[in-house]
Amino acid sequence: MTLNAVLDKIDQNLDAATDRLLDLLRIPSISTDPAFAADCQRAADWLVDDLKTIGFNASKRDTTGHPMVMAHADGPGTHVMFYGHYDVQPVDPLELWDRPPFDPALEKTAAGMVIRGRGSSDDKGQLMTFVEACRAWVQVHGSLPIKVSIFFEGEEESGSPSLVPFMQQNAAELTADVALICDTGLFQSAVPAITTQLRGMVTEEFSIKGADRDLHSGMYGGLAGNPIHVLSRLIAGLHDETGRITLDGFYDDVPEVTDEIRSQWQNLGFDHAGYLGDVGLSVPAGETGRTPLEMIWSRPTCEVNGIWGGYTGDGFKTVLPAEAHAKLSFRLVGQQDPKKIHAAFVNYVNSKLPADFSAEFAPSHGDPASQMSIENPAFELARQALSDEWPRPASYIGCGGSIPIAGHFKTVLEMDAMLIGFGRDDDAIHSPNEKYDLESFHKGTRSWARILAALAK
Repeated sequence: MTLNAVLDKIDQNLDAATDRLLDLLRIPSISTDPAFAADCQRAADWLVDDLKTIGFNASKRDTTGHPMVMAHADGPGTHVMFYGHYDVQPVDPLELWDRPPFDPALEKTAAGMVIRGRGSSDDKGQLMTFVEACRAWVQVHGSLPIKVSIFFEGEEESGSPSLVPFMQQNAAELTADVALICDTGLFQSAVPAITTQLRGMVTEEFSIKGADRDLHSGMYGGLAGNPIHVLSRLIAGLHDETGRITLDGFYDDVPEVTDEIRSQWQNLGFDHAGYLGDVGLSVPAGETGRTPLEMIWSRPTCEVNGIWGGYTGDGFKTVLPAEAHAKLSFRLVGQQDPKKIHAAFVNYVNSKLPADFSAEFAPSHGDPASQMSIENPAFELARQALSDEWPRPASYIGCGGSIPIAGHFKTVLEMDAMLIGFGRDDDAIHSPNEKYDLESFHKGTRSWARILAALAK
């Protein structure tokens, strides 16, 4: 099967493909608001009907929440499972939109043509790049070059409560050689990328308790211990002078980045000064001896997200508080175990408590990091295919945040996932005036066509 004819068909189909995306964007499939439940059903139905026109065996699957869409098309060799989500974020504040969020349109901007509307980048525009690539393959050759399954979710923007149970109940149907996820973006809006590692997270909330009531600071100050002092010392002691985290065994399961990946990251030309400057900062913090991208993508963190205690209203109430509280989060990498990190944190706090003080811990929540094996030949084939489409060569990158579906593919189905997306930093996802560059939609579709061809090898 020749690729060039498929790419030509994508170019010819661009106007029709854009019209189809605009139709899907008109459906207000806001998953978190029960008032839009019928619209979520309608979006799932729209996708099922569209996939059937391409030859997929497609169906809507009910869950306790919004439905899933499953579709299969037979083919030779490699079997891929493509994931996207059809639900969207709420549109508030509505007054900040320049046009109605569910009345999408093409707009000309200084940077080029964009598709404006809620869901255009996150994630309807992205998932439709893959659908349109499949459409072009079928129109030119009558079939796809490999076996393709599609899995569209309707609750990603509302915490995915039905996702893991559905994956567990349908594991055999959902398992393939590799998963493809289109819910990410170009690195710094320019470099095509495959995200191969995502940090996990552990959240902790704890309280330090001292006296049995708040104390008058004139009568007890200097004699009685202050829980805020104790809390502050505990938090300060979580890092040493080099920025390393001091919990016992914290780095036991943290791998080093390979020389090949480190070289790719260095070639990205990341402007950390501009990255910090955009938020009014200038000096990198964190571990000494690490590059900025290493700290964002491949190193674990311990951050304080909130502290409170005592009187915080207007004026003064001069007390020694009986309690002090904090919320912390640990970003995890490699094989770090959330339960092990939680236990190390509890042991650290309890071992440092002075006499007369106690600690209470709220239930901890955690998910491990996801690290994909680029030894799977599919990864390099996809990277080369992306490099053939875009002006700059594609790179393997990390992500400082967490994308739960990638972890679920790994833990529930034992599949690696390639996260390949074409969003740009200024797409304003989750915000008013969300957009998706027409170039991202067009070249994203061409990219998936190239990847399908590459995986057929």
